[in-house]
Amino acid sequence: MHPIQFIVFLPLLAALVAGLGARLIGKVPAKLVTTLALFASCALSWPIFISFLNGSAQESVTPVLQWVRSGDLDFQWALRVDTLTAIMLVVVTSVSALVHLYSWGYMDEEPDQSRFFAYLSLFTFAMLMLVTADNLVQMFFGWEGVGLASYLLIGFWFRKPSASAAAMKAFVVNRVGDLGFMLGIFGTFLVFGTVSIPAILAAAPGMAGSTIGFLGHRFDTMTVLCILLFIGAMGKSAQLGLHTWLPDAMEGPTPVSALIHAATMVTAGVFMVCRLSPMFATSETAMHVVTYVGAATLFFAATIGTTQWDIKRVIAYSTCSQLGYMFVAAGVGAPGAAMFHLFTHAFFKALLFLGAGSVIHAMHHEQDMRYYGGLRKHIPITFWAMMMGTLAITGVGIVDVFGFAGFYSKDSILEAAYASGTAPGHFGFFMGIFAALLTSFYSWRLMFLTFWGKPRWEQSEHIQHAVHDAHGHGHDDHAHGHDDHHAHGHASDGTGGYHPHESPLVMLLPLVLLSVGAVLAGFVFHGSFISEGEGEFWKNSVAFSEHLIHAMHGVPEWVKWAPFAVMVAGLAGAYVAYIANPGIPAAFSAAIGPLYRFVYNKWYFDELYNAVFVKPAMALGRVFWQQGDIGIIDRFGPNGAAWVVARSSRIAVRLQSGYLNSYALVMLVGLVGAVSWVIAR
Repeated sequence: MHPIQFIVFLPLLAALVAGLGARLIGKVPAKLVTTLALFASCALSWPIFISFLNGSAQESVTPVLQWVRSGDLDFQWALRVDTLTAIMLVVVTSVSALVHLYSWGYMDEEPDQSRFFAYLSLFTFAMLMLVTADNLVQMFFGWEGVGLASYLLIGFWFRKPSASAAAMKAFVVNRVGDLGFMLGIFGTFLVFGTVSIPAILAAAPGMAGSTIGFLGHRFDTMTVLCILLFIGAMGKSAQLGLHTWLPDAMEGPTPVSALIHAATMVTAGVFMVCRLSPMFATSETAMHVVTYVGAATLFFAATIGTTQWDIKRVIAYSTCSQLGYMFVAAGVGAPGAAMFHLFTHAFFKALLFLGAGSVIHAMHHEQDMRYYGGLRKHIPITFWAMMMGTLAITGVGIVDVFGFAGFYSKDSILEAAYASGTAPGHFGFFMGIFAALLTSFYSWRLMFLTFWGKPRWEQSEHIQHAVHDAHGHGHDDHAHGHDDHHAHGHASDGTGGYHPHESPLVMLLPLVLLSVGAVLAGFVFHGSFISEGEGEFWKNSVAFSEHLIHAMHGVPEWVKWAPFAVMVAGLAGAYVAYIANPGIPAAFSAAIGPLYRFVYNKWYFDELYNAVFVKPAMALGRVFWQQGDIGIIDRFGPNGAAWVVARSSRIAVRLQSGYLNSYALVMLVGLVGAVSWVIAR
């Protein structure tokens, strides 16, 4: 068997064992099976990636089974491995394996762990199905599988109303994008007569300039197909307009946030656009749409990130913003740079989410940063891990010397946007520079509020409950990182008598490993992803432009230094506002009151959608329910039939008197009636 079959199907097998056999084998074996399966998949993925890095591997397609044969629609379930797949295999399996390991500590007190680990492994299988797809239907199968698994994971605590609502919201908003993706697949099959991705990409240039009838008008064929496919990517990758599910997905357990937001679900849209980049390259309009949407998203999400207080929501909006960068790269014709940022982003974003989980774990599940402060002395390993993640996401580095992961990938996107020489490219560049300033600001704001300053824990209800429980029960509360003998401190130090502890080793080990990726992923791999020899590395798995690569290396010096300058400015701004003079944020937000409220309330997108879509849909539903279902269908259907039967039975009951002479009379009347009818004829 080819290693790719083990990589893809081990997580599925583990999910079935843990999910269906949990009562038989128990909680610990279920966790062990899923975690070992993911580490096995990860161990098999890295050699494939390295073989593509050193140029010794060639793309391959491994058939699994004949799937559909219906008229012209004929395709196999086959696992495709090329450079693009190899990158995604490493990203998905590495992050997922570490999330599984981390969850041993984070979900330790959870009674339903087997179900959680089964969902995690099912999610990973669906994502692996998506990235190894050789045809669009198989990609859609993985696409929907990821959507289903994310629904189950976000709503894992289904007894919590906000978690159930968030899961439903993610599912519904993604269905909107998926409708576009389905129409794109239908249209592609209509135009090309196949769903095979290599066949479609080979035939795409020949369709450039042709037109197709759509909504009663003639449009450019490739523009219509690419924009429909991109709507699918907008839903899955939370681009502006279809982004509202992403921050609400924070209702799931923190390991879920890391898995969804770092390496898997949200990057599916980016992967799809890069996979189909030769198709997108045939439509300039579609490329411009991708660039503008990406640029608008990265700006929009970065503004909101500066105002949020929930530590996980700040990182969630950060994800939304970083995905915007990836789409800008794909839209200006640099899918290599988009995939490079996807690769580095997986390490530092997973690190930041799992680091945030470690902070939340230490702070008795308090997520509001206003109740943190001074934590670097109490949880030093978590602090240094999050420091590495922050240095990576803000793009700290010196040009031509050394930089953290985000320095190389984000700068390559900005250079590609500027070098493209197009109006959308320049728009993406300047939006990207401004968003980099905001990214630096809100990332350091998070660090300063959490790890510096005086402790503000005594103001938190969660933490006061922890102190009260410790006083009352006098036992070690492992789940929330404190024990009783610490609970007798003095409230005057701002701690409220609470002393956070570092997370267990099983949670810290993934942080250490991801820190290595956040520090070195850009420095080690940038030569392969975005150097002059990029064409060799990619081996035609994406639409590669040698001209753009040359142009990127020839951009003015100020373009190369601009991201560094705004990173320093954002750091300085956060330091002044949250360390040197903590009164500034409140005064500033009061001074720009309406604007601050607009941004803090997420540009009122949820309120707008509630007014435009949710309330009318609910009102229409009530009309159909009360007037249609109850008033017409029930009245004349089952209720009406029941009424007729009941009335008939009551009449029949009256006739059934039980007296023999009554029955004889009825028989005689009937006989007379029958004879009369015969005579009359």
